[in-house]
Amino acid sequence: MSDPSPTKRRDFRNFLQSVRYAIEGFWAAVKHEPSFREDLIFVAILTPLAVMLPVKAVSTAVMLASLFVIIIAELLNSAIEWTIDDISLEKRPFAKRAKDMGSAAVFLAYINCLVVWGVILYSNWHRIKTLEFLRWPPDFLQ
Repeated sequence: MSDPSPTKRRDFRNFLQSVRYAIEGFWAAVKHEPSFREDLIFVAILTPLAVMLPVKAVSTAVMLASLFVIIIAELLNSAIEWTIDDISLEKRPFAKRAKDMGSAAVFLAYINCLVVWGVILYSNWHRIKTLEFLRWPPDFLQ
C-alpha cells in the first residue's frame, strides 16, 4: 500500500511561510492572552538583570533559557486552552484535565526558573553582593 498523503515540499518559501505563522501566533498570544503578556513583562524585567550579573556566560545562558521555557510553556498552554474551547465550551472532565496539565506545565516552568536563578545567585553571591557590576562606566570602557 502506498502512503495516501503527498510529501510536503520543503523549500525556502515554505520556511518563510512557517516563520510568518510563528510570528502571527506570537502576536495572537500577545493580543489575546493576558497571562502571556504578564510572562513577557516578567521576562523583559529579568533578561537585562541576567545579562548584567557578574556570572559566567554559561550561567547567563541557563538563566535566559529558564525564562524562555516559561514563555514556551505559556504558549503551549494557551494553544491547548484555545483548542479545547474551540471544540466545545461545555464542562467536560477530560477537557478540564488537559487545561490543568497545561497550567501545571507553566507552574513547573516558573519553579524551574526559581531554582535555576536561586542556585546561580547563591553560588555567585560573593560577587553579586558588592554591586560592583553596577558601577559606571564598566572596566572595559575605561
